[in-house]
Parts: sequence; C-alpha cells; structure tokens
Amino acid sequence: MDTPKILIADDERSIAAGLSAVLEEEGYTVDVAADGQKALESLLEGTFGVILADLKMPKLDGLALLQEMQSREITSECIIITGQATVDSAVQAMRQGAYDYIEKPLTAEKLNRLKALIPKALEKFQVKQTNRALASELQALTHYGELTGQSDAMRSVYQVIDAVAPSTASVLILGESGTGKELVARAIHQKSERARGPFLALNCAALPKDILENELFGHEKGAFTGSTNEKPGAFEMAHEGTLFLDEVAEMAPDIQVKLLRALESRQVRRLGGKKEIDVDIRVVAATNRDLQKALAEGELREDLYYRLAVVELYLPPLRERMGDLRLLATEFLARFSQQNGKKVAGFDDAAMDWILSYHWPGNVRELKNAVERAVIMSRGATIGLNDVVPRHLRNSTEAAGAVSLPVGSTLADARRQLTLKTFSMTGGDMERTAHMLGTTPGEVRAELAALVEPAEDDGESGAAARNVKSVGSVKDKDGVRQKSKGRR
Repeated sequence: MDTPKILIADDERSIAAGLSAVLEEEGYTVDVAADGQKALESLLEGTFGVILADLKMPKLDGLALLQEMQSREITSECIIITGQATVDSAVQAMRQGAYDYIEKPLTAEKLNRLKALIPKALEKFQVKQTNRALASELQALTHYGELTGQSDAMRSVYQVIDAVAPSTASVLILGESGTGKELVARAIHQKSERARGPFLALNCAALPKDILENELFGHEKGAFTGSTNEKPGAFEMAHEGTLFLDEVAEMAPDIQVKLLRALESRQVRRLGGKKEIDVDIRVVAATNRDLQKALAEGELREDLYYRLAVVELYLPPLRERMGDLRLLATEFLARFSQQNGKKVAGFDDAAMDWILSYHWPGNVRELKNAVERAVIMSRGATIGLNDVVPRHLRNSTEAAGAVSLPVGSTLADARRQLTLKTFSMTGGDMERTAHMLGTTPGEVRAELAALVEPAEDDGESGAAARNVKSVGSVKDKDGVRQKSKGRR
C-alpha cells in the first residue's frame, strides 16, 4: 500500500518550506497550502493521510478547518501547529478531534517528536480508511439506493435496475401496495443519465379525473373558470428527468388516450392551449393491479400497456423476502429511535419472533409503521411484544402462538402439533415454517404428510390436516405464478 500524502497548511512560507524539506527527507510526499481555504480545497480534491495545520491562518484558521473536515467527513488526521500563546486553543482542537499538536518554535527536539507522531497518525488514518471500505462493502450487500434488502428476490430487483437504468426504455413496476415501488423508480432515476434532472411522482389513483388531467398536462390562462394563471403540467416539469406515474391502471380511459399520445409524440398540449410543447422525459409507471384482468376488462388500454411496459419489473411482497425482515426492522428501529430522541437498543426475543412470523399483508409500509409506533410507545431499552403488535392483533396473536396438548401426549404428537400450528400461522409457507422451527422444508413436509392419513377426527387438528395438501398446492401455484412474473 502506498504511503498517503501529507498536507502542510501554514501561511508562514519559511515554516512550510522547512517542514516540507524535513518530511520529504523522511520519504513522504508533501503538498503545501498557504491558507486554510486552499488547504480545504486540496483535501476535497485529493487524499491526504495527515494534515499539519497552523492554528492561526488567514481565511480559515486551524479550528475552522478541522470543523469543515468533520462536517464533510474528511478522514485525514490533523496535527495542529501552534504558538505558545495559543496552547489552550490547540488542546481545544484535540477535544474536537485533532490527532495532536506541536508548539512553535519547531526545534530539533520538537521535529523529532513530529517525526514520531506522523507514522502513528498515518496508521490511524489507514485503519479508518479500511473500516470505511468495509462499511461501504457491507452497505452494498444490504442496500441499493433507498432500497433495503439482501434476499435473492431483492438482488434480482437490483440486477434489473442496473440493466435498465442506463437505457431510455419505459419501465412498468408491478407490486402490491407498500412494497416500495416509488423507491424503485427513484433508484432507476438516480442510476440513469437523467439523475441531475427532476424526479416527479404523481399518484393517478389519488386525484379526480379533471385534476389528474390538469396535473399531467397543465393549462393556459383562462382555460377554465378560475384559471387566472398558466400552469405547466408534470410532463413539462419533469423535462430532462423522470416522471413516475403510480397506480397508472386507475387512470380514466380518455386520459389514457392523451397519455399514450404524449408518450408516442414526446409532445404535450396544455388544457386550453393551441401549441404543442416538446418534452424530453422518461416515464416509469407502477400498478398493484392484476394486469391481465385489467387488460381483459378494458380498464387499461392494451396499446398504452405495451408503451409503458417496455421492461416489466416485479417487486416482491414482504412475505416473499422474509430473509430481509430482521434487517428492515433493525434499520427502522435505528431511524425512528434517532428521530424521536429515544435510546432503544433492539427488540426482545418475543417481539422479534412475532416480526419474523407475521405475514405482513401491508408489506414494508406496515412493518415501518409498526416499528415507528413501537419506538414511540416503548418505555424501556428494548421493544417488547406488546409494543410492536397492533392492538387489533393481540388476542389473535396470543391464541395463534399457543399449542395445547392433553396430558399423556407423546413427543411425536407435540412435534406434529407444533409443526401444524406454525404451518398455519405462516399461511402454508414451507420455508418460513422450517425457518421458525429450526428445521428443513423436507422435514416439515414429512411431519405434515404424517398428519394427513390419520386425521379422521372432526377437531381442529383434523380439519387443518385435511387442508395441508390444498394449502401447499395453492402456495406452489402462487410461487410459480409469481416467479413467472419476475421473468417477464
């Protein structure tokens, strides 16, 4: 590894030249800045392991320079050079993060001390650089833009974004409510050449027809009663950027016709206007609807669908990426603890077990809201089960989490009842059941199969056992259908 460079920031030329000569004799590469502002510019443009900064400099003194370095996350170690009259200020600088200080005049003894300090400061800098690199690698494993997830399902999403972002193709994001479709759209925008342009999001389901048309295309002055000023629409405001149309399948048919025309011609006409306005935008759309049903029933125009869905991206619901639950919950906990000024260290075992077992029909949005509520309501250092479970689910959670066995039941009976109860709680998901029980899907399947044949009584276990095959088959069909969506 190359030895990092050293920067000397001192307005006294003789001191800067003398220090530079001494350090170059020691084998270091040295740059010199005549004041604090120039030193900051050098730190922003290049990498320096250590900066020797005079406490008293024009434009930006040593303390101010140190503060700028910290605010901009510049990791160079700072050694303050100070006169005897400003030793107290140098000590203050050390309290604020300076590595050490050296007093003027720079005698032979003090130069020898400086020569001994620099290797240690460089070693500390390199350790910080290594830690930052490791943190960046870890971040890359678990995050992608504003998206969080390390499951195979999410890695597939990241791969599609990587592939489609540099292109000009329109993208249609398919996924349930609360899965994070707008975050995917933002990631596509940020990874594209349009990243410096605007990103504009519009929810087509949230606006009445007339208002949606106005929001999309804008209007001229006098176009309708009360329009005293002209107003550009979303197409114009997203020029040279990205327009995200959420819940696009909820759009009225006549607006779909105008949208299709705008996409094909790259021109829009404001309401009440006579001229066509050129627009340069990329459209990313999203829907939580069953597209085949919407197309068959005429709720979504087929020609608009083909224009929007040059690339389809399937965003999986949270129940299909259960491996991300702990990561997401922990991240939301840290975020909301900081926002609410609370010192909450984590979840207790019961709370985390519930988080990992619940099916989260509202997806990431529901998990986020549950954790935020838990942080606000928590009175201790950890989140408990009652903090995180919504009130309307508490009774069902207690009932669902209990397994009752009559006295005299065998261990095999207990194992099968626990397997069946867990299988029921997970909605018939083999992998989640196996994960919760600490076993394999094959062993779960074997236990359930053993229950099917002898289950002739009319009790709860018998009824549940008779449904094992049908539940499993539904899950298998859903799995095939969902995977096929992801491949389109």
